[in-house]
Amino acid sequence: MKTIRKISAVSLLCLTFFTVVTMSCSEENEPPTIQKVQNNSHQTAKTQFITVKGNTIAYRVLGKEDGIPLVLFPGLGGSMDDWDPAVTDGLAEKYKVIIFDNKGVASSKGTTPNTVQAMADDAVDFIKALNLSKVNIMGFSMGGFIAQRIVLTNPALINKVILTGTGPQGAIGLSNLPTIVAGTAGLSPEASFLKFGFTESAQSVAEGKASYARVQLRTTDRDLPLSDVASNSQFTAVLSWAQPNADALTEIHKIKNPVLIVHGENDLPVSVQNAKNMAQNLDDAELVIFPDSGHASFYQYHNAFVGKAIEFLGK
Repeated sequence: MKTIRKISAVSLLCLTFFTVVTMSCSEENEPPTIQKVQNNSHQTAKTQFITVKGNTIAYRVLGKEDGIPLVLFPGLGGSMDDWDPAVTDGLAEKYKVIIFDNKGVASSKGTTPNTVQAMADDAVDFIKALNLSKVNIMGFSMGGFIAQRIVLTNPALINKVILTGTGPQGAIGLSNLPTIVAGTAGLSPEASFLKFGFTESAQSVAEGKASYARVQLRTTDRDLPLSDVASNSQFTAVLSWAQPNADALTEIHKIKNPVLIVHGENDLPVSVQNAKNMAQNLDDAELVIFPDSGHASFYQYHNAFVGKAIEFLGK
């Protein structure tokens, strides 16, 4: 059964108070007591390494030690330290969260492939190298492309899927990415972050600046930036994914796992219509659209997003 909804002010308030434990939005419920992640938060988790098919892959484990892990796949150009800690630490309050650099990315060795399917295969190899037989996965933007390919090619490995700011093959608007990127030329890193991920409203800009500041907080054992070679390979893979594919929405009919789709109403590189199309073509999907938000809507509405994600994973 599909559940498709745009977050209203009342619903958003309910989700904001839903951050850590499952609760209904009613007067008789008291806000939950938040148990802080002690030794393996986003800022303090130690970078670990594992050899996967001859390549050293960097990863970190946050939060709980038991339960089905949640493995995160970042967007184009993203490394372990490009996640917003408000999201990763929020999820880690309830789940074991694994962030990593795929092959050839940032602190990981090897050659970054230039197709989404090859990236998905590398991610599966990493998951299996950790001896994990069942995982939840969450992909942001390009990471959402990877997540789709993983659940299509390895459905038994996957429990549930969270897709944020992403779309199916041939995603509407994605072919304009080179023009959008060119429009950020000369901008500071923060200004580029805001243009890509947020809207121009005062509220969205303020939340974007707060998110950017959180992303910069980790200074010890910080991840390496991507090489030009890795960045170019990823860009090639994304542009290939952007090519029209008449069978894309038909193919995702094969996904039977529960899927939570989260999107910003004003997403610049990936139109919100993509999220609506995916939700309509999945057997078990829930769509949440955040108002006045862009590509990084789940950073802007991090409390509401974490609450909804925890609710979804806990069902």
